[in-house]
Amino acid sequence: MNPNAEFDIVVYGATGYTGRLVAEYLAGRYGVGGEVKWAMAGRSAAKLAEVRDLIGAPAQTPLVVADADKPADLEAMVRRAKAIVTTVGPYQLYGDGLVAACVAAGTDCLDLAGEPNWMRKVIDTHSEAAKTSGARIVHSCGFDSIPFELGVFFAEETAKAKLGGYVPRVKGRIRGMRGGLSGGTAASGTATMAAIQKDPSLMQLLMNPFALTPGFEGPAQPPGNAVEHDDDLGADVGPFMMAAINSKNVHRSNALMGHPWGEGFKYDEMSVVAPGAPVAFDGTMGPGAPKPGEGPTREEREAGFYDIVFIGIADDGRKVQVSVKGDRDPGYGSTSKILAETAICLVKDCAGVPGGVWVPGAAMGARLIDRLEKNAGLSFTVEG
Repeated sequence: MNPNAEFDIVVYGATGYTGRLVAEYLAGRYGVGGEVKWAMAGRSAAKLAEVRDLIGAPAQTPLVVADADKPADLEAMVRRAKAIVTTVGPYQLYGDGLVAACVAAGTDCLDLAGEPNWMRKVIDTHSEAAKTSGARIVHSCGFDSIPFELGVFFAEETAKAKLGGYVPRVKGRIRGMRGGLSGGTAASGTATMAAIQKDPSLMQLLMNPFALTPGFEGPAQPPGNAVEHDDDLGADVGPFMMAAINSKNVHRSNALMGHPWGEGFKYDEMSVVAPGAPVAFDGTMGPGAPKPGEGPTREEREAGFYDIVFIGIADDGRKVQVSVKGDRDPGYGSTSKILAETAICLVKDCAGVPGGVWVPGAAMGARLIDRLEKNAGLSFTVEG
């Protein structure tokens, strides 16, 4: 973290769909210049001013002009901030320069990355330098993968309290979800497919649940790729589209914490497919997908929700069950609040966390759960 910076947080990409939602949340909850000192950043001063007025942010909201293609812009921006929140993706196309600038300056950087090929590149390229400079680079600070990473963390802490120790097996099950796809999500998927076409070896990385734990390869994981009956839920479950990235982040979290859940830890993620339990995002990655800058309406975001259950299973068969629920559509209404509060948590509550390439749960743990419950509309509940 850059402790003497002018701003706690700079929202980079504030004129885009998700960045605008993050800025709107910060303006509505924290105002400007108070408890959280923040600024909006993007390529165009005129567009930033237009969005500032559109979201009802105060006229004195600081605006920072920075272009992802201009290293000098990025270097100047990151020197002014303790943390950069970036929604400028796909990150494999637009994220390298910003991460390099943050690592060099010792400035924290939080993103919404669900692109494991790029995340592995950042781990390999910047981990040691970030440890030296003190920069905390924190990937996947939205619906992928915070409710899942923290859900497993919460299940494990519950098991420790109720069963006397951590458990080697956790199941994540999406009981219900309603939400929409944005153009940014579609663009990230398209960019990843294009990268695989150029370098087919990336497919092996994308399929490996331990792709983000270089130097460690755990046991074979439950496949989660076919409909099956889950006796613990009394329901049929099937594949979940985000399981691939979420499971990688869960295993990285375990590794970064020193494998408290064991080196043999197993995790899988599936969706309930019983009638009346909507589990899929609306939209597609095909020609009908929204364009970058597009996404669900306010009404759709506010009508959205998610309900995820985590079942921890001990070697002797004893179990714990917890849930994580969110009060908005997962990808945007909830993600914008999660991302903002995660950045605030890192800057305000976690000064002692060292530099490096992190996932949020391993870096912030219970402190982040507390903040998300208090401010971001999430609930973490012990069910059994």
